[in-house]
Amino acid sequence: MQDQMRSYLDFEKPVAELDSKVDELRTLAASGTDISDEIGRIEDKAAQALADLYQNLTPWQKTLVARHPQRPHFNDFIKGLITEFTPLAGDRKFGEDEALVAGFGRFRGEAICVMGQEKGDSTESRIKHNFGMARPEGYRKCVRLMEMAERFGLPVLSLADSAGAYPGIGAEERGQAEAIARSTDACMALTVPNVAIITGEGMSGGAIAITTANKVLMLEHAIYSVISPEAASSILWRDGTKAQEAANNMKITAQDMLRFGVIDSILKEPVGGAHRDPAAMIATTGDAIAKAFDELRGLDGDAIRKQRRQKFLDIGRKLG
Repeated sequence: MQDQMRSYLDFEKPVAELDSKVDELRTLAASGTDISDEIGRIEDKAAQALADLYQNLTPWQKTLVARHPQRPHFNDFIKGLITEFTPLAGDRKFGEDEALVAGFGRFRGEAICVMGQEKGDSTESRIKHNFGMARPEGYRKCVRLMEMAERFGLPVLSLADSAGAYPGIGAEERGQAEAIARSTDACMALTVPNVAIITGEGMSGGAIAITTANKVLMLEHAIYSVISPEAASSILWRDGTKAQEAANNMKITAQDMLRFGVIDSILKEPVGGAHRDPAAMIATTGDAIAKAFDELRGLDGDAIRKQRRQKFLDIGRKLG
């Protein structure tokens, strides 16, 4: 993750004002004035304001947090959790898609297959990765790697963070829907354990294509839905400006997903969101991944596949 000045969301304005005041006082203190007590008092006030704010986020506010540009992305998790990571390219049919990054590496010493959407953290990298919106080639690449993981008996880890699969004409002409369906089917067919983490946005088939896993976890302020709030607003009200109202009625938060049984657990984020302390969030995620895989140890291939299929059948029966 590139070093950046802290970016505040609109609803964080009270905290931003307090942080700005602290910065002003620190500048004054640098000239020799002893105002450490005042600085400490305002810092405590800012910390409390932030904690209070994040205890009562609306679904729309969580959507904004999930999309925060400084939130840790796929490459950040790879750097913090995976050693010897070797990305592979191409679907062996058309070409390479850099929105979906996939490869092999080691997680805490054990070989593993890893895949996930990368949004990018600069103008150049966002364009390179197509803002995390994968084309058919990305999903077919994931299928290719899942088949390799199956062949070599390697567990699969997926990290989802995307506004959805790319809806461009070229992507549709090359079979976007079919590629998503085949990727979902490949996940379901695995006889090796797979764990999925929704780290930010988990939107539509673009997310489900790589998160049909034995264990599905979500970061505390991540979102998971069949459609984005903006798209839902356009469909329901013919008005894309009602995204906030849509989000508040769509049941898209991690807390909603846990209550419905769609996910297995929620990973608590640092106060103020994962973007305020990416290193801590990545460490927490690593521990959760290790625990999830440990819970699947001892199951043979048939049991692993049966558990996964039953998990999603139960979701359908419960919510159908």
